[in-house]
Amino acid sequence: MKKKIIIMTLMMLCTFGYAAAQKKADIKFDKTSHNFGKFSEKNPVQKCTFTFTNIGNAPLVINQAVASCGCTVASYTKTPIAPGSKGEIKITYNGKGKFLGHFKKNITIRTNAVNEMTRLYIEGEMTE
Repeated sequence: MKKKIIIMTLMMLCTFGYAAAQKKADIKFDKTSHNFGKFSEKNPVQKCTFTFTNIGNAPLVINQAVASCGCTVASYTKTPIAPGSKGEIKITYNGKGKFLGHFKKNITIRTNAVNEMTRLYIEGEMTE
């Protein structure tokens, strides 16, 4: 009986040790929000770039970058980002035909990182 308990305990420890040793990517953004400030409706297209680093020990893959509305478009690094390397997500906001005033949008980033989902935020105020 004791032998079975010892063997089961060792098997569980080996399983947990193996799971802990698996390599995982991890993502760290330099910033997660950007404020465009005030800008004129005569110049409605605003752009910014979010830079990130793979702080994990496996290649990082961005699977998807989805904006909360059609006025915001995200383009991102499509190739896997090696551990320690940087990548970027470029955001373009187009306020043409939109209401004047303050806006706040979010972009949902899905990756193979430890935290699979991250949200980025942009905001600003479009004036006459």
